[in-house]
Amino acid sequence: MFIHMKELQYHAKPAKPDPIFAKKLQEVLGGQYGEISVMMQYLFQGWNCRADQKYRDMLLDIGTEEIGHVEMLSTMIAQLLDGAPVDQAEEAAKDPVIAAALGGMNPQHVIVSGLGATATDSVGYPWNSRYITSSGNLLADFRANLNAESQGRLQVVRLYEMTTDPGIRQMLSFLIARDTMHQNQWMAAIAEMESMEGTIVPASFPRELELQEVSHQFMNFSQGEESAEGRWAKGPTMDDQGKFEYVANPQPMGEKPMLTPAPDAMHSRPGALPKLANEGMKSGKGLL
Repeated sequence: MFIHMKELQYHAKPAKPDPIFAKKLQEVLGGQYGEISVMMQYLFQGWNCRADQKYRDMLLDIGTEEIGHVEMLSTMIAQLLDGAPVDQAEEAAKDPVIAAALGGMNPQHVIVSGLGATATDSVGYPWNSRYITSSGNLLADFRANLNAESQGRLQVVRLYEMTTDPGIRQMLSFLIARDTMHQNQWMAAIAEMESMEGTIVPASFPRELELQEVSHQFMNFSQGEESAEGRWAKGPTMDDQGKFEYVANPQPMGEKPMLTPAPDAMHSRPGALPKLANEGMKSGKGLL
């Protein structure tokens, strides 16, 4: 059950309308790493959680908070569109460079949503549930969550640098701080899960069933050997199960594939169609 409070979690009021920045904010609302994505990701992970109830509760805590962030951004976008008809937006984008980069106001903010936010990214692409991860494996999911918060915080920081509006910056500063907490939260949860299960997902698969001779090899598949200097190419492995091995010149371990020719009806080989057609004509049955 969800209960809505009329007050926002934090301030979301710009100093003045700015329809072009409203278009930019759509990215952190409905983009791949936007607030709709993390909201849905955490809620579905929580609803599907079959593990310790503390993880379910934690996921639903943060997922519900993200609903509030969606509301804040939607409110901010709507206020940035206040008193901003399309002709005013186009006036702001008369500079050819700005117009080329931004394309002016998002016309869907007028035509489709009536000066409101939409569940789309900054170029109008609809939010997609394919953006979210909910696998049922908590360690795998928590790592996906850390990535989502890292990408999301990066985008909000970039938006902060794109405006001088004190009201927008006030809200973005809050979102940046919450993303700091959420990155710390997922790192703490990942560390806890790794202390119980180890670092490799899934932990339940028997190691003896994998080809262990290549389990810790870093293979150099591009020109140059600069990658040999990385932590991933030498020293103990992160799973404490061996040592990294650098393979400077990896060789094929498989055979050259030789596929069986396709039947004539597949029309995959040169000459197959004329042969099949001629046989059909002679028999009087055609091709079918």
